[in-house]
Amino acid sequence: MVHPVAVAGFLVAILPLIATPGASLALLVQYVTEGGRRRALPVVLGTVTGLYVHAALAAAGLSALVMHSSVAFTVVRLIGAVYLIGLGVWTWRTATPAPRRRPRRRTDSVYVQALLANVLNPKAASIYLTLTPQFLAPDHPLGGQILTLATAHALLITLWLTAWTFLVLRATRVLRTPRFKRTATRATSAVLIALGVRSAVT
Repeated sequence: MVHPVAVAGFLVAILPLIATPGASLALLVQYVTEGGRRRALPVVLGTVTGLYVHAALAAAGLSALVMHSSVAFTVVRLIGAVYLIGLGVWTWRTATPAPRRRPRRRTDSVYVQALLANVLNPKAASIYLTLTPQFLAPDHPLGGQILTLATAHALLITLWLTAWTFLVLRATRVLRTPRFKRTATRATSAVLIALGVRSAVT
């Protein structure tokens, strides 16, 4: 079991990382603007699932192998970069006005997008390789401790994304126009492409 003080310290350490805009927040803004608060749920669930994937890989030692192999790390980083850039381009195209109404995107599609955006981000994996060990007790089973910290991480990021959901909903109600929705979608696209480019070059 992780000491409550260690959990609190871990949350304080990751708070700046959570507060930094990323792919999950960009997807949340897009889908909440497009379809309301119900569209936030698959983004949150996909993000949280991705966190648990990273935690499980860290507990199994697989993340360490990737992070310490320059070739494996580069491959994962570039795959993630291509995915984000491709997702950004696709998102930009959906903002283009069309004569016919586009079909509503399925919830599972949104979930998978958020999941892959998190899983393919090596920097998310680095949290469980650089920060997590500092809050683990070596005389206790590591798997349970990592799961506890991952759960605390998931709760914090859920609260963060929920708060953003209400902010976006409020803005959408005030600016309920097709132009605002297109602007929000294109801003999301630009953020995703920028994140992909940054991931590719850093």
